[in-house]
Amino acid sequence: MRKVALLLVAALLLVGCGTASGGANGFVAGDGTLTVLPVDQRPAAPVIEGTTLAGEPWRSDATSGKVLVYNVWGSWCAPCRAEAPVLVAASRRTADSAVFVGLNTRDLDKAAPQAFLRAFAVPYVNLYDPDGALLLKFSGQLPASAIPSTLLVDPEGRVAARIIGEVTEATLVDVIADLAAGK
Repeated sequence: MRKVALLLVAALLLVGCGTASGGANGFVAGDGTLTVLPVDQRPAAPVIEGTTLAGEPWRSDATSGKVLVYNVWGSWCAPCRAEAPVLVAASRRTADSAVFVGLNTRDLDKAAPQAFLRAFAVPYVNLYDPDGALLLKFSGQLPASAIPSTLLVDPEGRVAARIIGEVTEATLVDVIADLAAGK
């Protein structure tokens, strides 16, 4: 069963990033679609633990009481490069109410994503997830279906929202504010 799920995530990630909507290049692009689950329908978020691109261990259960913002990205992904400054700005604006975490996927080694983080001065933790194993933990909830995608966990530790494709700063800041307020 786990093998099938890993294969499905791998297939999803293979077609996840692009700027066309399923055209000749075969990519599936996110369009910024926002899904917010009603409070009474939010499943418990999985505990995410891994190694950061700086080589440090990290666990989601050490960050209770704030909104967790997981952004799925790859250094090879043009929309990810376009959205990086937006995420940096939003993370700074919401530092009191949110913890941002990057989930770097499909990069075969750490050199390119580390360069990406330096180039965009990304201030938040980024976990190295080359095979999508961390992302797979969300598969039964609100799975990311494009790269980039952003998953939000409310302060009570429940999967609350998903944005497929590039985010805007205004949308992300507004969703974080709503989740922090218990909405």
